[in-house]
Amino acid sequence: MSDVGFFENDFYDLTISALNGFVGNEFNLEVAIKREDQIDTFVSGNKFRKLKYNLIEAQNLRQKTLLTFGGAFSNHIAATARAGQRCGFKTIGVIRGEELGITLDQTLQQNPTLKFAYECGMQFEFVTRKAYREKESAAFNQMLKEQFGDFYSIPEGGTNALAVKGCKEILSENTKDFDYIACAVGTGGTIAGIVEASLPHQKVLGFPALKGDFLNAEIKKYTSKANWELINTYHFGGYAKVNEELVQFINDFKKQHGIQLDPVYTGKMMFGLTDLMRNGFFSKNTRILAVHTGGLQGIAGMNAKLSKKGYPQII
Repeated sequence: MSDVGFFENDFYDLTISALNGFVGNEFNLEVAIKREDQIDTFVSGNKFRKLKYNLIEAQNLRQKTLLTFGGAFSNHIAATARAGQRCGFKTIGVIRGEELGITLDQTLQQNPTLKFAYECGMQFEFVTRKAYREKESAAFNQMLKEQFGDFYSIPEGGTNALAVKGCKEILSENTKDFDYIACAVGTGGTIAGIVEASLPHQKVLGFPALKGDFLNAEIKKYTSKANWELINTYHFGGYAKVNEELVQFINDFKKQHGIQLDPVYTGKMMFGLTDLMRNGFFSKNTRILAVHTGGLQGIAGMNAKLSKKGYPQII
């Protein structure tokens, strides 16, 4: 029996921390960060927002199983596994990379994200990258139905109309006085929800974590508003790509403000926002709110990659 009581909280009153001493202060800018990462240790930030109405819908439909898709270090996979465990759903993760399932024990030793999901009870279906590209096709979905029976399907990254509905709740009464809202962008659902909830005087800046121009079309599926812009120059080479400069920025930010950023999403967003401030993007006395969308579970896996390259660790 599922119980989605965990998702009935709207978390409108999360901390908004002023970034005193932040670079923006030098240019008469007021900068703050909304701590969506404080919602929960494992189902935090935009993952809580995206899953909220999907799990409520799954319960209303009397579904017992959640099935979703993701890569080996996916925040969404980890969050769905934990949310399913917490709310009483069986979970299945269709994971890109058939080779990961050949020696599962070794994979779990080397991959903290999948290890966590596995310990939460998630069943894995590892597929080839070619097959994974067909994940949205009717034939692929039918194959999954034949293999696993009935399930409630959640897209890769969690973005659908119900996810956007949840992400609208990131903004509330205590965010109305900000001129700009900044967020990281993965599949587009979070920024679409923020745009939908934004006020006429506000502009939303999205910082994509990956290369490619497809995101504009994805976002426009969920909002007809035009008060948003994607800043495409801070992806550091692509999804989950980092360098020593980004690691140093994340570590310096934590030392100065006591706030942990992740290297895939929020670290890149804050790096980009800082660079825009230094280069005169914002006019004086502008109020800017950055949204911390969580994703901190991925740091352990990233540090393992950094260690292999001889790069410094994220502290």
